[in-house]
Amino acid sequence: MHRRTFQAVSLWLAIALALAGCGLGEQLLGKTVVVSIVYGSEKREWLEPLAAAYNAAGHETADGERIEVQITAMGSIEAVNAIIAGTLQPTVWSPASSIYIPVANAEWQQSHADDLVTGSPKDLVLSPVVVAMWKPMAEALGWPAKALGWADIAALATDTAGWSGYGYPEWGSFKFGHTHPGYSNSGVAAILAETYAGLDKQRGLTLADLNNPAVREFVAAVESGIIHYGTSTGFFAERMFARGPSYLSAAVMYENLVVAQESKRLSGASAQLPVVAIYPQEGTFWSNHPYAVLNAPWVTAAQRAGAEDFQAFLLDTPQQLKAIELGFRPADPAIPLTAPLDAQHGVDVQQPQTVLEVPPADVIQGIQALWLEVKKPVDLVAVIDVSGSMEGDKITAARASLVQFVNLLDGRDQLQVIAFNDTVTTLTPLSPLAEKREDVARRVSGIIEDGGTALYDAVAQAYAELEANGDPDHIRAIVVLSDGVDQDSSSTLDELIRAIGSTGEESGRAIKVFTIAFGEDADPAVLKEIAEATGGQQYNSDPQNVSQIYGEIATFF
Repeated sequence: MHRRTFQAVSLWLAIALALAGCGLGEQLLGKTVVVSIVYGSEKREWLEPLAAAYNAAGHETADGERIEVQITAMGSIEAVNAIIAGTLQPTVWSPASSIYIPVANAEWQQSHADDLVTGSPKDLVLSPVVVAMWKPMAEALGWPAKALGWADIAALATDTAGWSGYGYPEWGSFKFGHTHPGYSNSGVAAILAETYAGLDKQRGLTLADLNNPAVREFVAAVESGIIHYGTSTGFFAERMFARGPSYLSAAVMYENLVVAQESKRLSGASAQLPVVAIYPQEGTFWSNHPYAVLNAPWVTAAQRAGAEDFQAFLLDTPQQLKAIELGFRPADPAIPLTAPLDAQHGVDVQQPQTVLEVPPADVIQGIQALWLEVKKPVDLVAVIDVSGSMEGDKITAARASLVQFVNLLDGRDQLQVIAFNDTVTTLTPLSPLAEKREDVARRVSGIIEDGGTALYDAVAQAYAELEANGDPDHIRAIVVLSDGVDQDSSSTLDELIRAIGSTGEESGRAIKVFTIAFGEDADPAVLKEIAEATGGQQYNSDPQNVSQIYGEIATFF
């Protein structure tokens, strides 16, 4: 650096530091208040560009502090669980709906004096919770002349004739999906609505109602149609609209996702059948996207001011009109509903006619517990790489995380564990977990790494044995962890894909393979091809986050 330049910079820094001592430095150097927001990913396409535009415009608080908004998409319940645990400390929580706020407040109050969310947060955008169904299938059930609902779904899910009873044997069985109600707002909305429908009520749910055998039978009937669960409503929409009616007949999601799919279809970007939003005649909930500035000790007055300024920006008419373009209904009822919110895009703005009451926290928790008792079991094969390259931290983390994963499963679930290096070894055959949980933990904890990698042979064996021994009325899945490239299989990747690829009208009920690329030497491209051939999903992990990845996969079951 030139001597005069260095002297100038030094003088400027000295002046700035001196001014900082009397409070003027912040005005010259600039002070930024960071407003962190965790939000339901359903509004990502709307919120991300608006946050970028807001930051670029240089908004400031009344005290002259520049406001910087930082947004992170996360499952609604997953986010608040992390907030309550203290591992996540955002300024704002914007879940997909207000449904879980009573539970969040009840859990927060166990260690705090006040509610986490106080008052009534303003809604950002609106979208009803709907059942998205392929239009020809809805028409086969009598739609639109007949109002459809949860009773129709329960009847279809339990009818062994499937779509044959409606004159369409080529459609196979009824295949249904909703997210895991322990992690996702739409999953909670689904099981609450099922419970209301089973009791023929729209409000006033009590804990005593959950002891009624009729509601248990009804929820179990609806859940019997499930192909799998999951954390993301968007994942169901993506899979349903990409893989078509053979994968899912219908799924619980938000109206805006139906609009988005129909917009793609009408523009030629999707070649799928038309899809329509079914507003269950027994009632549904609004996905109202509340903007909750948290009543938490880490939220400063400046952050609160910045959060409120960003909220005002989002609720301004230009931003609300952008929401309509993406299929959301505006928070301001004075703004007219225009295309694409129309029948051409599969929705009816006169619906929903019946909006269900959000029950108290203890009732929501009781319904979640009931669901755990009646939900569809899983037949699962866990496949773990024990080749020599797994030595050190990798095998230690793999053993511990697999034990934790097994402990997330229910005693009614069936489990098989396969270890592979250059050979494939069954550590425990497929059988109910309740009777062998401790033995599984002991065997997995004793795994030793050695040898090569026969990945394809291991997956092929796991698939063949699960197909032969698993219960087709259960969710059937394989979870594969591998840290390397296949070098020792007798079969090729192409042969494996042909053996496990799920096609035809029953592909939704076929075995799903979830793969974990463990560490830098893994082959994520191959593992992704294996997973996607079955309708599963591929994940990247390392010893630090593999437990988290296993936990996310567990939400599918």
